[in-house]
Amino acid sequence: MSGLTGHWWLILIILAIVLIIWGPGKLPDVGAGMGRAIREFRKASTETHDTFMQSVSGQPAPQQPQSPPPPPVSEAPPAPPASPAYTPPPQTPVSR
Repeated sequence: MSGLTGHWWLILIILAIVLIIWGPGKLPDVGAGMGRAIREFRKASTETHDTFMQSVSGQPAPQQPQSPPPPPVSEAPPAPPASPAYTPPPQTPVSR
């Protein structure tokens, strides 16, 4: 951690640039996306490590519980019937 103590100003500049580019409204989305990416990387790393250890030791790796499939996406409710197109009333000729 001692390597970061002298460069705190650089981190602040990078954070300011990110704030300017994406704006404060998008920062939660960017953070969530980064969190998902890190989580997926760790999962892939663990799976690769387990596969490697299995091939080296010759023993089967313990099975990890599978997550349940996502619930089915329900269909959107049917759209209300379309109203008939507006037709103006008939014009009557005006006599002068």
